[in-house]
Amino acid sequence: MGARIGFELENVNIYYGAVRAIKDVSLRIEPDEVTAFIGPSGCGKSTLLRAMNRMNDLIPGARLEGRVLLDGVSIYERSMDLVALRRRVGMVFQKSNPFPRSVFENVAYGLRVAGVRDKAFIEEKVEESLRAAALWDEVRDRLHKSALGLSGGQQQRLCIARALAIQPDVILMDEPASALDPIATAHIEELIDRLRGDYTIVIVTHNMQQAARISDHTAFFYLGELIEYGSTQQIFTNPTNIKTEEYVTGRFG
Repeated sequence: MGARIGFELENVNIYYGAVRAIKDVSLRIEPDEVTAFIGPSGCGKSTLLRAMNRMNDLIPGARLEGRVLLDGVSIYERSMDLVALRRRVGMVFQKSNPFPRSVFENVAYGLRVAGVRDKAFIEEKVEESLRAAALWDEVRDRLHKSALGLSGGQQQRLCIARALAIQPDVILMDEPASALDPIATAHIEELIDRLRGDYTIVIVTHNMQQAARISDHTAFFYLGELIEYGSTQQIFTNPTNIKTEEYVTGRFG
């Protein structure tokens, strides 16, 4: 692992029809570290996250101006292979979305789509991914039972294992623990901490304590603008912008 692949956003504006949801955002996402996007609801965090593997392409009327570079290459070039991009940039959503298949087939899915046919290799990758997602010991005896029978926290870790199986460089997480109880949330945070250093991880979170606990860098957004970006310690202990200070101390948001 340790791919050392990060993102650079240059003067990014994102529109939904005539509405500008993201305004002139420039940002460098450090490779192999955890970056948190924080800010009040509707400030553009998830919109920007989805722009990093072109999920907004699926929304009618959405368009992007500016440049989004992955490892120095613009991902919005016409020649960009979206399947290959989404293989490199995995996504974990707010609501766990396991397929109505077995635990095993959920994790093997991306490999099969990529044309892998070697049964032994698939079995090895499934186990490796479930171990990486701290789920193997809980599901090893039910690999061929429906994933829909797992708890919410287990389903979310299964979705992370599914993302890991295709060996991405980057993992995007859109509030991955917001629907989970405190124990399941702790499992997700421990997992993110274990994955740190092997993957570039970007997480959107409403939970400022969570951002403070798990991220190396934090970006604070407000009304579609990037207000402040820096090391998480600096953002939470010595912010330079008064809006950032008001938000992280709970005075608004």
